[in-house]
Amino acid sequence: MKERGSFFVVPGIVWVLLFTIFPLVYSFRVSLSRVAYGRITGFAGLANYARMFQDYRFWGVLGFTLIFVIFSVAITVSLGLLLALVFNRKMRGLRFFRALMTTPLFTAPVALGYLGVMMFYEENGPINILLQTLGFSKVPWLSDIFWARTAVIMVDVWQWTPFAFIILLAGLQSLPDEVYEAAVLDTSSGWDIFRYITFPMISPVLGTVIMLRLVDAFKVFDIPFALTNGGPGTATRTLTFYVYTQGLRNFDLGYASAMAYFLMFMSLAVGIFFFRRYRSLYE
Repeated sequence: MKERGSFFVVPGIVWVLLFTIFPLVYSFRVSLSRVAYGRITGFAGLANYARMFQDYRFWGVLGFTLIFVIFSVAITVSLGLLLALVFNRKMRGLRFFRALMTTPLFTAPVALGYLGVMMFYEENGPINILLQTLGFSKVPWLSDIFWARTAVIMVDVWQWTPFAFIILLAGLQSLPDEVYEAAVLDTSSGWDIFRYITFPMISPVLGTVIMLRLVDAFKVFDIPFALTNGGPGTATRTLTFYVYTQGLRNFDLGYASAMAYFLMFMSLAVGIFFFRRYRSLYE
């Protein structure tokens, strides 16, 4: 009976070996090799990794990637927490608004990117028309470096705020009412209740949301690809976008694999640092 049960595990093991372990090992081999026209032609050692630090485009895309991660995660989590606090009370139409709020989460990122092209269109886009109606001048959303980066971050925030909202709302609704009933006897300040009761109790959930958003933000590709195509110039090109252009447009697979491994190790380092700092708060 035990042997028959083990048989059903085999497809899962084969799947992991074929689609996770093998690509990981093979791409590491490619990152240490010279590649021409998709074929490995020789051993390159760490040359592809050393090349990254001499490539000014690499530093440019790395800088934008870090800017994107910091601002996108900070705004997404802040807005998600604010909305969760607002909706964590009895009000009419609550279920309808919850469902409406989560709509962007179920839309493909590339579709949101192309929708953003229409929304941020500089001549007749609805955002610029609204700004002009309110007396402001038009904003060069897609042709100016600062505003193009802002637009990419705004679309990502639009999509992922519902994710933070759902998780944090579930966390808020799991908190015991008795604690708040006792707190109301000591203070009438909503800020004090949030600062000394709600925030400490919801911190583990908040940390999980930040961790998941960090990992996802480092991998962003669809939105800058569809919204700005990495422009103007390479101002909104992220590290994953640069890996794509080097690997699948220029067929420089060795260099692209080295950058992909750099991104993986950077994400792992951020995750390990975050977990250790977060765990130290509860030990």
